Amino acid sequence: MAKNIVVIGAGVAGLTTALLLSRKSGYKIVVAAKHMPGDYDIEYASPWAGANYMPVSISGTDAAEWDKNTWGPLEDLARNNPGAGVHFQECEIHNRAKDVGSATANWFKELLSSNPWFAKVVPNFRTLPKEALGEGIDSATVFTSVCINTAIYLPWLVSQCLSNGVIFKRAVFDHILDATASGIHPNGRVDLVVNCTGLMASKLGGVQDTTVVPARGQIVIVRNDAGKMLDMSGTDDGDEEACYVMTRAAGGGTILGGSYQKGNWESQPDPNLAIRIMKRAVKMCPALTGGKGIEHLDIIRHGVGLRPVREGGTRIEKERIGGVLVVHNYGAGGAGYQSSYGCAQAAVDLIDQAWNLQAKL
Repeated sequence: MAKNIVVIGAGVAGLTTALLLSRKSGYKIVVAAKHMPGDYDIEYASPWAGANYMPVSISGTDAAEWDKNTWGPLEDLARNNPGAGVHFQECEIHNRAKDVGSATANWFKELLSSNPWFAKVVPNFRTLPKEALGEGIDSATVFTSVCINTAIYLPWLVSQCLSNGVIFKRAVFDHILDATASGIHPNGRVDLVVNCTGLMASKLGGVQDTTVVPARGQIVIVRNDAGKMLDMSGTDDGDEEACYVMTRAAGGGTILGGSYQKGNWESQPDPNLAIRIMKRAVKMCPALTGGKGIEHLDIIRHGVGLRPVREGGTRIEKERIGGVLVVHNYGAGGAGYQSSYGCAQAAVDLIDQAWNLQAKL
């Protein structure tokens, strides 16, 4: 008998989990969510992401393993499935000694290492010679990464799920058990709920995980082409501000960022922060404007996204709530895309284990 599953949330975590589940036999899946691809809302983080593969997870952790297990699928999409909106892009990580101990440098600690764990995962990892470094840069590494056009990739995930029989429904749940109510799943009963609610896990009844907080990211999207992906170890404008540039696949524009403001729920762009972001980006990447000022940036729009950061990292666990089996996959923070397949597979493994255990009993 098929098992009926409801996945709550249609961000990258929910969609990737639903996709991997839909590739297995015996599961009838409904994705139920307040927000769907095509929506832009401050509660819905996935459309606002860069998105790319720049691991910040520490070697030997579950997070590093999830990141590692995500590179293969993303590389395959970039190489063999252009319709997904994922493309290869050279990535440079610039390190300034004066940033050591700052919030950004601590966040990027593994990324800034001259020999990070992912050096054996991504192609073409190398250290730049000192003579190639720009003013104020003390060291730098380069590797082949990917950048994702979220406006294409999220709908692509939906299309793949639909092809595999997944049903999508708009729904707003006050409590996680509302996902088991009559009318949510066409087969009636719901055997398992997958919680991929991201930041909203902090407010969802039955979960209310107070360790999940927003890390506000502000970006400027421009038509200018950077030619490569760049990231800096810190800024001179404060610990909560970052400097990075990436060009999305398939005409998605170039992302200039950014900020990492923990606990900040503000949804509207700060004009002063936007100016600082653009000035930092143009200085780090003169190719954006041919060496000219920010007035030569062709702005598409300003954006704000709230990364769902969880103390202790992404939660991938199973439990019973009100007698219903629940598997959680939320709280990836800024690693939502670069850990998406690894986290989704870990969640699917928990679901498989749960059914196998029940079968034995």
